[in-house]
Amino acid sequence: MQHFFAMLSRMKYINRWGLMRNTRSENICEHSLEVALVAHALATIGNRKFGKDYDPERAAMLAVLHDASEIITGDMPTPVKYHSEEIRRAYAEVEDRAVEHLVSMLPEELQPPYRELMTFSGENDERLKPIVKAADRISAVIKCVEERRSGNLDFAEAERTITESIRKMGVEEADYFMEEFLPSYGLTLEQQDYTRAAGLHFEESTSQLVFSKVLDGGGQKKRG
Repeated sequence: MQHFFAMLSRMKYINRWGLMRNTRSENICEHSLEVALVAHALATIGNRKFGKDYDPERAAMLAVLHDASEIITGDMPTPVKYHSEEIRRAYAEVEDRAVEHLVSMLPEELQPPYRELMTFSGENDERLKPIVKAADRISAVIKCVEERRSGNLDFAEAERTITESIRKMGVEEADYFMEEFLPSYGLTLEQQDYTRAAGLHFEESTSQLVFSKVLDGGGQKKRG
């Protein structure tokens, strides 16, 4: 019996932002999915907009597992983790050991590819590190935006400092994402124009969203 993937499923039990008041808790499973989506987007933006040669699918998988060690270590708040160089080095060593412990839960023949993913040690993974790191920070900014929209000002300073740190990274794909896509996270569903574009409207009698557009002939089922 192998336990690796069952252990990964426990990412949903590890909450982030331990020192902050949250209007909605966020676990590392949710965070990792968002980082994967953004990392894939950044790699694709790099390829299509800036002539890069990234592997978006690899970037996404690196992002999916980038915080897997926290199943064992828990999520250490950033102010604590980087309080001193001594703490940072000690925590890095604990993370390395946690990764190796998780990898050891796999059959031996499966360990190398997962070790590479969890340590960014595969071929060309070094090139993707800034992409995943930028995606990680963008996910954090998204969380800050969502909390601010909910009236929680505890995240205001975090939003400012993380946004500034992304700018300082000099990752042009991240700058593009922040300019073109991030502002939408601060809008309501109506402001994003989703309902009108999808042909949805509120039915006053039921207070529910219903389709107002009729599917074209190709999308309708014929009644026999």
